[in-house]
Amino acid sequence: MRFSGAQPTVDLTYSDVFLVPRRSGVTSRLDVDLAPGDGTTATVPLVASNMNSVTGPRLAATLARRGGLGVLPQDMALQDLDAAIRWVKRQPVPWDTPLVLSPDATVADAALLLPPLEGRGIVVASASDGGRVHVDDIVGIVPATRLGTALSDARLGDLVRARMVSIDADDVTDARQAFDLLVAAEAETVCVLQHGHLVGTLSQRTALRGTLYRPALDADGRLAVAAAVGINGDVAAKATALAAAGVDVLVVDTAHGHQDGMLRALRTVSGLSLGLPIVAGNIVTADGVRDLVAAGATILKVGVGPGAMCTTRMMTAVGRPQFSAVLETAQAAAEVGAHVWADGGVRYPRDVALALAAGAASVMIGSWFAGTIEAPGQLQLDADGRAYKESWGMASTKAVHGRFGRLDPYERARKELFAEGISSSKIYLDPLRPSVEDLVDMITSGVRSSFTYAGAASVAEFHDRALVGLQSAAGYEEGKALPVSW
Repeated sequence: MRFSGAQPTVDLTYSDVFLVPRRSGVTSRLDVDLAPGDGTTATVPLVASNMNSVTGPRLAATLARRGGLGVLPQDMALQDLDAAIRWVKRQPVPWDTPLVLSPDATVADAALLLPPLEGRGIVVASASDGGRVHVDDIVGIVPATRLGTALSDARLGDLVRARMVSIDADDVTDARQAFDLLVAAEAETVCVLQHGHLVGTLSQRTALRGTLYRPALDADGRLAVAAAVGINGDVAAKATALAAAGVDVLVVDTAHGHQDGMLRALRTVSGLSLGLPIVAGNIVTADGVRDLVAAGATILKVGVGPGAMCTTRMMTAVGRPQFSAVLETAQAAAEVGAHVWADGGVRYPRDVALALAAGAASVMIGSWFAGTIEAPGQLQLDADGRAYKESWGMASTKAVHGRFGRLDPYERARKELFAEGISSSKIYLDPLRPSVEDLVDMITSGVRSSFTYAGAASVAEFHDRALVGLQSAAGYEEGKALPVSW
């Protein structure tokens, strides 16, 4: 990229800059290839952050189905990480993972997993064999919209009214055909069966997305997933175990990535020759890039302080405005054959586009994804009946409790003295975009348009062709839509 005017003399945030349209030969957003080209198998440049309240197996599988990557957090116990990776690998690629409850489960039980949304449903099944549900045990599907009108103590088995509509997985050749089958059946959601067992559910929206996205897959055609490790403890043993479980990308993570402990951990992990991309961070300088790449990193995680749950800058004055941090590190990474993930500070699709313009291969998203039905944790309702999930910073007191819960009380109390970040925040579900897939639709739609304005058909071309200008706070406000009522 280049600036449309004079080079800036101060560091910049995403709000300080804008993209200037250029002559373009890209005639359609669908002609744009969003694959990051960073050595991962992602096909869209979106990564779910390794935060406990953001990425669990359910979100990681859903995001991979649409081409992104979810990073399971390092605070999970190793056996839980192993189980989460293997669970993601078992999930269907062309279908949705079914949400299955027994006939005796109540509406209140279902509401913890799914709000009353169109195009979604709960499969009601009387039995399962090691997690496998036979067709004879399926009672039917309760549409999610029914959950909003039934009493909370109503049994799901009593709410099944219509006959079960299903399709055979072996009869479906592509996503367009699946969409047409659902339209012909006049069904919003159906069970997908294979050899007499439930293998997924399918909605018209899922089938439509299947025509637009390419999933992120491993060499065996399974959904891709990343996982994080810290820099302390037996890093080699943990990295080896994650690789054995089938992880596709390793993220070596600590708040201050440009330190000797990180370099030692990187040399250890890269020395294992696991054949996986190694992400390391967080950093914000070109010197950090060069040192971490020399130690074995192939992708750099960039950002100190821009996250919504982070108080590092206010507590320590340490950090750097994110646009400039990505710009400098991406240029340095390109010189040594590495790549950059921009981590934090994105609140609108425009910010994702600007991070890519600055040279990032992918953009990490945290709190934005925390308020989705696939994020870890149960759905809760506030006093006004609005659905939300809890989110917290990874250096907060709550995170410290989770990370060091096995320490003796004295050592744990010492750790808590130095906690930073927000321990609890309500992240409300957007009623128009309650799923991570809805957010991916919105973000990629905006980013694709950004590419067409720049005349770029790929991420690499966007890096080269993006023209960026500086703007005042008033210029930023001018770009916002007016409120509905004013």
